Amino acid sequence: MLSPYVALIIVSEINSIETDCFYMRLPDFEAWAMFAAVVEHRSFTEAAKALSLSKATVSKAVTRLEQHLDTSLFNRTSRRLALTESGKRLADHARRILAEGEAAEEAARDETDALSGIVRLGAPMTFGLLRVAPLVAQFTRDHPQVDVDLHLTDEHIDIVERGLDATIRIADMPDSSLRARRLADVNLHVVASPSYLAERGRPSHPADLSTHDCLCYTNVATPDIWRFSGPGNQSVAVQVRSRISVNSGEAMLPALRLGVGIARLPDFIVGDALAAGEVEEILTDWRPPPFGLHLVTPPSRLRPTRVEALLDFLTRHHGC
Repeated sequence: MLSPYVALIIVSEINSIETDCFYMRLPDFEAWAMFAAVVEHRSFTEAAKALSLSKATVSKAVTRLEQHLDTSLFNRTSRRLALTESGKRLADHARRILAEGEAAEEAARDETDALSGIVRLGAPMTFGLLRVAPLVAQFTRDHPQVDVDLHLTDEHIDIVERGLDATIRIADMPDSSLRARRLADVNLHVVASPSYLAERGRPSHPADLSTHDCLCYTNVATPDIWRFSGPGNQSVAVQVRSRISVNSGEAMLPALRLGVGIARLPDFIVGDALAAGEVEEILTDWRPPPFGLHLVTPPSRLRPTRVEALLDFLTRHHGC
């Protein structure tokens, strides 16, 4: 039989081992956050600058994480830094860990504190130039300690991979893990120049478009299939002939004005040309289904206060 003294030592050792195992199982949140920063900045040096740390500290943290996971996260050469397949699979997890940590710290601060930090926002090119950029200017003027990194592109991008806090999309939103807030409908106008209509005639039914030349926007699933709703709740889908296909609606305007074809464009692109009489709306009894204007954010509900403030501002002032 063990003496009480020996038994106490054994129990103490067992508790110590269990405690050590418990702490060993905790994630290395600091290393995960530094890994996310390196992924975002595509450089150990730039990540270290962003975090106000030494490059050696960041490199050691990522190496520590690789050793803990028993896998390489980066392929490193003297000129290039690239994620491994494991790194690509784990990068989203790292971004979420960093984002939620930042959001938790921000939420813990006194709500009366001045907003500060950077917000990364995406938007379509033309809509971003015409509608979003003025709002960003106003917001940053009102909140001088908040910086906004605005990414304008008509391409469908992965906002998590790009490290964006939010993006504005004009599209039908498929089911996904992203969170989408519908702000408004974006109505489309089917238009042509007076010279085109004088030469080719004015379509009276969507089916007539099959014999006309059209200008097609390619950042949709079926650029050459145009859908309409008309009298008596009729629905029609027409395959059109595309003279020009382009991934920017604004880029259609020169061809549209010159009478090259018929286009289907939102008001924020074609409104001025309509008002000036440069183009005319046709098929007014038949309307293309509107696209939704959405504010899209990553899956997590946790966001820094500065991000929530900008999203609320955009929601109040979207002005579509």
